[in-house]
Amino acid sequence: MRNKLKAALLLFIAVLLLSACSTSLKEEQNAVNDAVNEVFNSSPKEANNENKDIKYYLPFGVEVKEESPNNIILKNGSKTYILFYNQNEGPESKVVYKATLNQKEYEFNETFTKDKLFGFLLIGNTDEKVNEMTIGVGGVKITSQSKTKQLLSDAAIMSEIVNSVKLK
Repeated sequence: MRNKLKAALLLFIAVLLLSACSTSLKEEQNAVNDAVNEVFNSSPKEANNENKDIKYYLPFGVEVKEESPNNIILKNGSKTYILFYNQNEGPESKVVYKATLNQKEYEFNETFTKDKLFGFLLIGNTDEKVNEMTIGVGGVKITSQSKTKQLLSDAAIMSEIVNSVKLK
């Protein structure tokens, strides 16, 4: 009887500790929103990469895996990012945002404006632990899939990249 009581108490403490350590999706989405908004309102990083259409910044560890017209596949370890750009749309354009919204439902949808810039953050669930996150500025967007606990760190990388893109 005493062992069962100890086991039940230990199980209760373990569940309590695990639930205290996990963050909810809503809390993570709000933290991501604040981080993306901060990068959006700051000065863009200086470009350290380019192709025939755009110049852009890649943080340490992120490299170009593949390029095709209007798309650049980026890798950071096992993480993949897809950078899309429409060179016919300026930084104030809402065309890419509206087209992205028409593709699927998003649980989180936030937009940002500053001077003549239009930015957006979209987060949708693909399953209970993985989310699709898209961050964009005008005619440029970057998309990746992230676990809920990695949304904030991925958003930091993604927003720095997308905020730095300049059309040639």
